[in-house]
Amino acid sequence: MKKTKFAIIGNPISHSLSPIMHNYWFKKYKINAEYELLEIDKSEIQNVINKIKNKEIKGINVTLPYKNFIIPFLTKTINDANETHSVNTVMLDDNNNLIGENTDVFGFQAAYLKSIPNQANKKKVLILGAGGVAPSIILALLKSNISDISLSNRTFEKSLFLKKKFKNLNVVKWNDCSKDINKFDIVINATSLGLNSNDKFTNDFSNFKKTLVYIDTIYNPAETKMIKYFKSNKIKTFNGLNMFIYQGQKAFYLWNKINPEVDDELLELLESKLN
Repeated sequence: MKKTKFAIIGNPISHSLSPIMHNYWFKKYKINAEYELLEIDKSEIQNVINKIKNKEIKGINVTLPYKNFIIPFLTKTINDANETHSVNTVMLDDNNNLIGENTDVFGFQAAYLKSIPNQANKKKVLILGAGGVAPSIILALLKSNISDISLSNRTFEKSLFLKKKFKNLNVVKWNDCSKDINKFDIVINATSLGLNSNDKFTNDFSNFKKTLVYIDTIYNPAETKMIKYFKSNKIKTFNGLNMFIYQGQKAFYLWNKINPEVDDELLELLESKLN
């Protein structure tokens, strides 16, 4: 019997552990399916969409830089994808409509917000970056009653675009965010800085609160330069692995109507593949 196909699209994408995680769950739940990486250019998105419509592919995940770009190709977006204008999961409904959903919001909430110390609603948060995952983080924070949110991006205009969606967002110029770092209780890296070993922030983040929590949405490598820096200064840090797992768990449920278990074997498997 022919295997059902799933995939993740993005560029670059070689670092993604999505195939390892989803194929683990397919095997565990005896689903005759396989999941693969599709590193594509923008011009190839229509081709992938056609394959979903033709049922050659049952569903896809979407990662950088296509989380916004894919929306015009879809019939409609639902739930958190409506509020964020960011899609990371695509599927066909019973009427062959192409549906775009966002599981990053759930992933962020499930991964980190239970670990934030008491009185989280009084915390001041700084998000670095205005790319594909940033609106999902903002919505996850707002859903968790954290409303004092600032954002800084290298391209200032992108920050203003997000402020149109989230009116109460504070926008900070990139060169100013490091000098105000001591105002923040939580700092979240939503940029791609750290994916490559040569990547580093040029900002000086040394003036941080001793009680700071640092979250990096990158999971591979497991420790970016920023995580290593804050760890060496006794700051509580999280990488992006748990967010990755929980957003994938929800996507798997949307496609297969099975809520897959995040067990120790899966965690060990994923951690063994990290750089």
